[in-house]
Amino acid sequence: MIHRVFDPERDREQSHRIWKDCGWLEKDKEGVMDTFVDNCRALVGDIDGVAEGLVLSSPGSFMYLDRELSMSAVCGVTTSYVARKRGLAARLTSELIALDVVEGAELAGLGMFEQGYYDMLGFGTGSYETWFDIDPAHLDVDVRPPVPKRLSTEDWEAVHGSRLNRMKSHGSVCLERPELTKAEMEWSKNSFGLGYFDSSGNLTHHFWCCHEGGEHGPYYIPWMSFRDHCQLLELLGLIRGLGDQVHTVRICEPRGIQLQDLLQQPFKYRTVTKGSKHQYGVRCSAYWQMRICDLEKCMAKTHLDCGHVRFGLRLVDPVEKYLDHDAPWRGVSGEYTVVLGPESSAVKGIAEGMPVMEASVGAFTRMWLGVRPASGIAVTDRLAAPGSLLEELDALVRVPAPHTDWDF
Repeated sequence: MIHRVFDPERDREQSHRIWKDCGWLEKDKEGVMDTFVDNCRALVGDIDGVAEGLVLSSPGSFMYLDRELSMSAVCGVTTSYVARKRGLAARLTSELIALDVVEGAELAGLGMFEQGYYDMLGFGTGSYETWFDIDPAHLDVDVRPPVPKRLSTEDWEAVHGSRLNRMKSHGSVCLERPELTKAEMEWSKNSFGLGYFDSSGNLTHHFWCCHEGGEHGPYYIPWMSFRDHCQLLELLGLIRGLGDQVHTVRICEPRGIQLQDLLQQPFKYRTVTKGSKHQYGVRCSAYWQMRICDLEKCMAKTHLDCGHVRFGLRLVDPVEKYLDHDAPWRGVSGEYTVVLGPESSAVKGIAEGMPVMEASVGAFTRMWLGVRPASGIAVTDRLAAPGSLLEELDALVRVPAPHTDWDF
């Protein structure tokens, strides 16, 4: 293993330099970075006795339909200028995940900087997330929200609690440590929140907003948290109320609805604002990735509302080549018999006579999550199976597209 544990006294200054090399660290934000690093598992890789690579992860959870799985959220993979193209990032990340799996992580997830790089560690690309740039005054919601409470960075514990207790759906991610929410809130120079507390003093629903574009915006809302759709409409009503001054707000489409349904003349205003600072737009990007780290446990927590399908699986996990032979975890390569249905399972070995799928762990993860049907993934990713098995999986495994609802 090439890593060592981050040592604040020894590595603090060099960790700042690494993030500056990556363009992640702005002036006067060193303290925010320190909060973030100190509340993650942090590993460094040395070159000539100096830390030149830094990788971070946080314990979290992932909602698969109505079951929670433990997750390793890889929150940062960075190398300095002198460490580029030397395999340091891949080795450090693999070892980071291995340590998290030994402690119980059943999945690992990350946000990618580019398509394809983390495939070599077994990750598969997730669903598209849809971001809207809109004039908040054009939100067509028939609600007059109550007067909200203003939220500041001092409310980080309440905000984190609200995020943890939000309405969740398939794919929802939660990060355990509240200090990570604190760091997120402090990262932007101009930020604020609006929300509502219940009679017990709990923050029930809120949004957090950042802006650096002057009085008219654009504003950016990195997250909203709500426990039901009535609360969602109240938050959208608050955002609409910004429209007297703010011309543009960027917002991620809330899960379960089509935001375009609530916009007045979106096609017209896209044309009218074309080329301006406040241009209307819709952007879709698949920027997060997931991978199964414990196949048996993930399958045991899979309960599908369908009949059963049983097949052999030859699974390839490329992460093993980045780990030492004596590493505590070396991926999930191997042969399995998989059953998917109301009660699912995966056991070692393939019985004779059953159809066999050959897949990378990333491609299998995507199919299992519902990112795309098996037949579609077979076209674009490393997944191959008899046509009859692909048809059966397409018909039976009908899982909604996952959305993390928490960037990390």
